[in-house]
Amino acid sequence: MPSYQYRARDKFGALISGVMGGESQKAVAEKLAQMGYVPTRIIESIDRPDLNRFLEAFRRVSFIDLNMFMRQLATLQKAGLPILVSLNSLKVQLANKVFKDIVEQVARDVEGGSSLSGALAKHPYVFNALYVNMIQSGEASGKLDEALERLTVFGEREEKFRMQIKTATRYPIIVVIAIVVGFIVLTTLVVPRFARIFNEFSAELPLPTRFLLGVNFAVTKFWWITILILGVVIFAFNKVINTSSGRLWWDSFKLKVPVFGPLTLKLSLSRFARITGTLMHSGVPLLKVLDLASEGTGNAIISRTIGHIKASVNEGKGMVEPMKASGMFPLSAIQMVSVGEDTGKLDEMLLHISDYYDSQVDYTTNNLAALIEPILILFLGGVVLLMAMGIFLPMWNMMSLFRK
Repeated sequence: MPSYQYRARDKFGALISGVMGGESQKAVAEKLAQMGYVPTRIIESIDRPDLNRFLEAFRRVSFIDLNMFMRQLATLQKAGLPILVSLNSLKVQLANKVFKDIVEQVARDVEGGSSLSGALAKHPYVFNALYVNMIQSGEASGKLDEALERLTVFGEREEKFRMQIKTATRYPIIVVIAIVVGFIVLTTLVVPRFARIFNEFSAELPLPTRFLLGVNFAVTKFWWITILILGVVIFAFNKVINTSSGRLWWDSFKLKVPVFGPLTLKLSLSRFARITGTLMHSGVPLLKVLDLASEGTGNAIISRTIGHIKASVNEGKGMVEPMKASGMFPLSAIQMVSVGEDTGKLDEMLLHISDYYDSQVDYTTNNLAALIEPILILFLGGVVLLMAMGIFLPMWNMMSLFRK
C-alpha cells in the first residue's frame, strides 16, 4: 500500500501534517474527512528505504528511555485510555528529542489507520522484532496491556543485567586505562632520557629498554603508519566476522573466554528462554517464536543450536533431543522442557529456566571482580615487570660502567 504525505486543517483551522497509507489520494482524502480534517494537499511520498535505514541507525534511543516509555504505555493501557491518546500524552513528557520525534510519527501512523505494531515496525532500530511481534499478538488477542506489561518486565531485566555488568567491570577498566597511560608516559618521557645517557657512554641498552624505545619510535615518528595499520586490521576483522564462518569463529571464541565466556552463555540462554516463554504465552506460534529467539541471542553458535531445535520441532520431535545434543543446557533445564512438553505448559517451564539462569547471572556478576582478579593481576604484573626492567636494567648497567 503506498504512503501519502498530507496537509490538512482541523475544525479550528490549525494546520496539521503527516503520512498516511491508502490505495489512492482519494482514499486518503476520505479518511481525513472521516477524522474531521479538511485536506489541503495530498502527494505520494517517495520511499527511500536504504537512506531511511541509514539515517535510522544514528537515531539511537537509550534502553532506559525505551523501558520507561513501555512501562508508562502499559499503565495507560491498563487504565483503559485509547492508544492514540496514550501516545500523544507520552510524547509530551519525553525529553529525548529523537525518541519524541519517533513517538510522534508512530502516533501519526496510528491516527492514519495503522496498527500500533505496524507503526512501531517502521522504526526497527528502536522497536525490534520482539517488540513488534509481542504487540501484534496482544492486538490480535485483545490483551495489549498484558503484552506491554510482559515487554516491560523483559526490558527491565535486560537493563538490570547491563547495569550489573557495567558496575562489575568499572574497576578493571579504570585499572587498565591507568596502566596504559603509565606505559605511554614511560615510553615517551622517561626511557628516551636513559637512551641519550647510554649513547654518551657507547653502551648497549638492555632488551626491555630497546623494546620500549621501539614502541616510542613507532608511535612518535610513524604514528600515521600505526593508525593506518590499526585501521586496516579493524576493517579486515570486521569483514571477517561479518561472514558466516567468521561470525561462527568469533562467537565460539567469545564463549571460550575465561569468566566472560560462561557469563555470555548464561545471558544468551536466559534471553532465549525468556523470549520463547514470553512469546508463547502471548500466543505467537512456536516456529516463529524460535526464529525471533534465534535473532535475539546475539551469538551465532547459540543461534545455530536454536535452528536445530526449530528443525526438530518442525519434524514433530520436540525440543529435548537437540538441547541434549548441543551440550549447552544443563540437565535440570532439559528436564523442565521435557515436563513442559508433556504437560502443555512449556511457556511456564521456559520462564522458570530463564529465572534459573538469571540467578546464576546475578551470582556471577556480583562476584565478577573477584573472578577476574587473577587475570587482572597477571596482566598488570606483566606490564609492570616490563616497565620496571626497561628502567632499572639501564640504571644497573650505568652503575657498573661508573665502577669501571
